[in-house]
Amino acid sequence: MDSVCIHNANIINGFTTMKNCALMIKGNKIIDVFNERRFLQKKFDDTTTIIDAKGAYVVPGLIDTHIHGIGGFGTEDKSAKSILKMSEILVKYGVTSFIPTLYTKSKEDMLLSIRAIVEAMGHEKGARILGMHLEGPFISKERLGVQKQEDVASVDLSLMEEFYQASQGHIINMTVAPELKGMRELALYCIGRNIILQAGHTNATYEQMVEGMQARILHVTHLFNAMSRMHHRDPGTVGAVFIHPELSCEIIADGIHINPEIIKFLLTCKSLDKVVLVTDSLKPTKQHKKPLMANNEEVYFKGCFYRKSDDAIAGSGLTMIDSVKNIVSYGFHLDQAIHMASTNPARIMKQEHLGIIAPGYDADIVILNHKLDVLYTVIQGKIYHKGRQICMS
Repeated sequence: MDSVCIHNANIINGFTTMKNCALMIKGNKIIDVFNERRFLQKKFDDTTTIIDAKGAYVVPGLIDTHIHGIGGFGTEDKSAKSILKMSEILVKYGVTSFIPTLYTKSKEDMLLSIRAIVEAMGHEKGARILGMHLEGPFISKERLGVQKQEDVASVDLSLMEEFYQASQGHIINMTVAPELKGMRELALYCIGRNIILQAGHTNATYEQMVEGMQARILHVTHLFNAMSRMHHRDPGTVGAVFIHPELSCEIIADGIHINPEIIKFLLTCKSLDKVVLVTDSLKPTKQHKKPLMANNEEVYFKGCFYRKSDDAIAGSGLTMIDSVKNIVSYGFHLDQAIHMASTNPARIMKQEHLGIIAPGYDADIVILNHKLDVLYTVIQGKIYHKGRQICMS
């Protein structure tokens, strides 16, 4: 297939909504976006496949920058096959690219998981693997969530170098506790290797968060969860996010990790371009066969996943399209939800070729009906329907 033209579409392009428009894809790139009147005037040869969107929404592909697993497959499996199965499953939910996220584990286990992701990269049959997110091990023992205390490490540049070498340069982002001794040296190391540091699983005071910002720790992992709370005498990590416009943050929009009214409040305090939707989904997300296991512990699902042993929240069972639907149900416009699910993560994670529908950007798009169900997912010009690659010609 040489080229694809999708017309009769309502395009949410990352800047605005364009009604009754068309876009042209050639190879793996978007080459043009134009109105329907121009489409009717154009002449197409036999090498162009025409898709009538019938008024559906065409949006930039969804990007999940914090995901541990889905469908019974997860990063804790330490297996390239599991990462590739995640890629196949995610495409059904409108995800065109993702950053597999590693739990804090022993050095040996983290290295095995890192190598598995590297091995999987370039062999995807669905959503593309952009790189990896290390959620630790340099985090606070006081804000573990369901991470394990025995695996938490003090800041160690030689250990970080081992992780980086094993990743072959594919660590995109890393969750750290800014208050830890040696964090500034780690931050400088990561700046030199283009690794984005984000504050999470942290008990940082407000002053320690400001110090972290000076070392370019400017993104925050799953806001409100596993971090120091806002207090009128010490704004903490949460308060720093509200006070400083420079800070961006992840949110988990499942209605449990954050009350929807707090999300509304957050967006009155922060500009839209600083908020990123993530799933933080676990291995048993969309899995029906029991037992449900996440990070080698049994969990149960009741709106999100809880660890069976102590009822601690373990993570979400969201997909990215669920997140988008939830945000819209809270009263936000679809274009705002798409900014949070695609345009913002692409920019914050320095994936400048993604997140916008415009000439020169990668042909990663999703076609949604008016119920926001995924009709088609397009990844670098390859078209998927219900998770299967198809030929439309």
